[in-house]
Amino acid sequence: MTLTAPAQPQAVAPALWVSWMRLTAFRNYPRAELACDGRPVVLIGPNGAGKTNLLEAVSFLAPGRGLRRARIGEVDRRGTARAGDAAATGGEAWSVAARIETPEGRREVGTGRDTTAEGRERRIIRIDGATAGRQQDLGELVVATWLTPSMDRLFQEAPSGRRRFLDRLVSALDPEHATRVNRYDHALRERARLLRDGRGGDPAWLTALEQRMAEQAVAIAAARRELVDRLARACRRELGPFPKAGLGLAGDLESWLGQMPALDAEERLRAALQGSRGRDRESGGAAYGPHRSDLLARHLDKDLPAEQCSTGEQKALLISLILGHARLLAAERGFAPLVLLDEVAAHLDAERRAALFEELLGLGAQAWMTGTEAGLFEGLARRAQAFEVRDGTIRPAALTGPS
Repeated sequence: MTLTAPAQPQAVAPALWVSWMRLTAFRNYPRAELACDGRPVVLIGPNGAGKTNLLEAVSFLAPGRGLRRARIGEVDRRGTARAGDAAATGGEAWSVAARIETPEGRREVGTGRDTTAEGRERRIIRIDGATAGRQQDLGELVVATWLTPSMDRLFQEAPSGRRRFLDRLVSALDPEHATRVNRYDHALRERARLLRDGRGGDPAWLTALEQRMAEQAVAIAAARRELVDRLARACRRELGPFPKAGLGLAGDLESWLGQMPALDAEERLRAALQGSRGRDRESGGAAYGPHRSDLLARHLDKDLPAEQCSTGEQKALLISLILGHARLLAAERGFAPLVLLDEVAAHLDAERRAALFEELLGLGAQAWMTGTEAGLFEGLARRAQAFEVRDGTIRPAALTGPS
């Protein structure tokens, strides 16, 4: 059965939105369908009901590993057997099918787990019935940005998490960025293996590999610098009760790009990698490169580094970044992205909730939001569509409050 929210007065639909979605063997859903209009989607229900799983399904309509960064085999519906086993899923692999309304018209998108003849798991993608050759093809159709509770400690944890966060933001604007990051990471691991195994005796062998690393690294760093600069400008805009965020990048390569042309920075990195082979053999990594960079954030109104702010202030800064990213995407692509916000409203006071809702509505985005109580979203009233999620079932619900 396809569930549709009760008919309500509707504003002009956004340019990009999900009008229908079907889940099969996905997390706690053996089968589920959902039909939507272009208004924001509110998912209400207790913890563990499957609200975040629905947001994750939407995130798989864009390139990448979804908002949980899950491995392919971790998404299968869990039963008494190991996820991925036939007994756990009834012989089915997980899949998500969706109807996407885009500026160019309606498109049919499907994705899920597939197994090759050699037994290797992979993610398969279909667009309008044809198999897509790569995930980046999704990025030409669907653009999404999101905020989840797991990101709450982004400014407190290791730089690797902030790099992943930044690269996701860059990839939403430039789908090829993820390919460059993957190529660089592969070359980085290969170089470490050669150094560790003692196969780096031939200088030409490592020189060619380090040249490829340098080429990818400069492109990665340049894309990050551009995004941070543009996002910083977007985040200086007044957002009512949300703080203005200052952004920067820390890293040797980023610093070099600020001082010299890209080709010179590329040569300098190649020479630095060559000079650090002995040290890198001992450490198992590389002393230079974009894998050592860090995203810096600052609460401009208080002139404090983000990591020194309170928990509530850090959450507000993250919301400012996501809203700034959504505005940037809308300006770049000509339409607002899908915005996925997991359990965000519960951590905001009434003033900030109202400001968040008005920003999303003004942006013209189909936002997907979760919460345990309908009262958290009464400021949206009939301007949003609501569904109750309970024990893996979905049914239409109503929001009350001023229209």
